[in-house]
Amino acid sequence: MGLLTSLLTLPVAPVRGVVWVAQQVADKAEEEYYDPAPVWRELADLERRLVNGEIDQESFDRREDELVDRLDEIAAFRQQLR
Repeated sequence: MGLLTSLLTLPVAPVRGVVWVAQQVADKAEEEYYDPAPVWRELADLERRLVNGEIDQESFDRREDELVDRLDEIAAFRQQLR
């Protein structure tokens, strides 16, 4: 970037900074949302609760389906990135 361009775009520098920060926050949120590890942990916890008799089979099946659907969504998103 030349000196003239730097001087002309100086007034919008704070806006670029805010946009950069917002993009970083959005990237981090997306990374956490599409992380399969918490879903796997919840599946393991769900199975533990079923084995210990804390939930019934119907509740287990319903929640397991939701979690498997979530894992499918994560896999599709990651495949889309490739």
